Amino acid sequence: MTSPAPDPMAAFPFIGGRPCLDFVATLGKRHTGRPFERLPDPDALARWIGEAGLLAGADDARVPVTEGDLAYARTLRESLYRLVRAAMDGDPLNPADVAQVNEAAARPDLAPQLGEPDGGPRSLLRWRAARPSPATLATVARDAVLLVAGPLLARVKECGNPDCSLLFLDDSQARRRRWCSMDRCGNLAKVAGYRSRSRAASTR
Repeated sequence: MTSPAPDPMAAFPFIGGRPCLDFVATLGKRHTGRPFERLPDPDALARWIGEAGLLAGADDARVPVTEGDLAYARTLRESLYRLVRAAMDGDPLNPADVAQVNEAAARPDLAPQLGEPDGGPRSLLRWRAARPSPATLATVARDAVLLVAGPLLARVKECGNPDCSLLFLDDSQARRRRWCSMDRCGNLAKVAGYRSRSRAASTR
């Protein structure tokens, strides 16, 4: 019996160039009126934390996440998005969002610990926290604080695809990147352009 094909929408896009932008991307298609929630349950948040590499070297591949942790993560995510968007547009930052992000950034982060040297030098390092999920989100919030308050903010862009709301850090040499990814929206734009030119040529 074959397994159903994975839903491409459910996959986490790690193309923002910063942890905070990748986390904001866990809510997709914001501008369509039909946003897609990539964090529908605690297990999804645990999976995002693992895939984001925020627990590299941890004893457990997946952290315990409660319903309360999930609600907190979603609230933080939306505050992060509004702060970044306001900063990009030169608008005043919402005090409630600033307070939310500052509170998250001030929480205890993951602490590096030495483990048993049973698998080589890299196995010595372990990351631990009393509450791993909020600790990893503290890392995300601190990344957002540094981005919004730093010079790299000018390089944050929104994907040029009107159906896509992903934000990304333009690290291209010419600073002319238009798409969140050429494999995603960039390729769609190329296909749409080709079809448009083909239709135009056929009507001549």
